[in-house]
Amino acid sequence: MNFNLPVLAPSILAADFSELGDQIQQCLDSGIQWIHCDIMDGHFVPNISYGPAIVETVRHIAPDAFLDVHLMIENPDQYIEDFSDAGADLISVHYEACTHLHRTIQNIHQHGCMTGVVINPATIVELLRPILPDVDLALIMSVNPGFGGQSFIESSIEKVRKLAQIRNDLNLNFLIEIDGGVGLKNAAKLTSAGTDILVAGSSVFKTDDIPARIAELQKKALTGTDHVV
Repeated sequence: MNFNLPVLAPSILAADFSELGDQIQQCLDSGIQWIHCDIMDGHFVPNISYGPAIVETVRHIAPDAFLDVHLMIENPDQYIEDFSDAGADLISVHYEACTHLHRTIQNIHQHGCMTGVVINPATIVELLRPILPDVDLALIMSVNPGFGGQSFIESSIEKVRKLAQIRNDLNLNFLIEIDGGVGLKNAAKLTSAGTDILVAGSSVFKTDDIPARIAELQKKALTGTDHVV
């Protein structure tokens, strides 16, 4: 893994699926290397999005992109193989959805993918401490998961700072990702606090000029940090 950080990761949940290929290509042509796929089952979160077939389609459209698959689903172990086969590079699961989190993380690794753990807005960062040595990424939800276009929860910035401090204290190198309400107003604050991966859905795809918005977001994000991993 060799990315210039911070990374902007457009979430295709907000894309126009009738123009999915074109919109992803606009992202790629704008220098995007990382694509975020939000998987929702209508049980763990109150919405249904898409499944492995769409992830496989994205892999065909963007064969060289890094596919970050975020499972907002119950019983994620049942579907890890499907998403791995579909082309996921990294699979993230929710702390709140996994009774045996360490086993689930091992399962993801065994299927050849990088691993991520996610917490909802009401879950405190400290609860992640035992699993952090075993994951490649920790994701903080900065909206309540289930729908795109929600307002950013401001306390998420302090959660990023706490997670970055834990990473430093434990001498670990997992990536910190944030998802929900990310845009021009908070990108710089988030990277300054320690965010490595900015997931942006509506702020990228709900615009008239996707390349211009990507350039604006990347410029804002870079004012916060310029480190490389």
